[in-house]
Amino acid sequence: MTTFHGSCHCGAVRYEADIDLAAGTVKCNCSVCSKMRFWAVVIAPTAFRLLQGHDALREYRFHTRRDGHNFCGTCGINVFTTGASLRSGPFIAVTVASLDDLPVDALMAAPVRHIDGRNDNWDTAPAEVRHL
Repeated sequence: MTTFHGSCHCGAVRYEADIDLAAGTVKCNCSVCSKMRFWAVVIAPTAFRLLQGHDALREYRFHTRRDGHNFCGTCGINVFTTGASLRSGPFIAVTVASLDDLPVDALMAAPVRHIDGRNDNWDTAPAEVRHL
């Protein structure tokens, strides 16, 4: 477990998160994740600490409105998503692109699990994943 620090592009939102990269990352093909090329690491809410920018955050929810995609209202960068899984309960999905001190080599070595969110099939990868 390593504590990483992250932020949006303009620096209004800053956080830290305890992450085990060996546990893997996720990419989803649902309509919103596909458009923003969402690549995240899922952690427990207790492993995430918002350090600055609560007032700068905006949230977008769609479809079932279960997950909250949080982005900076100034620069528009998606920094994390909140939600609850039937399998594992509440979670925070931190976007790996918003992690400031994550070495690229460590990210590239982390396993990736693809999720077929477009078809609400969370246990099977979609047939095509190259665009994610």
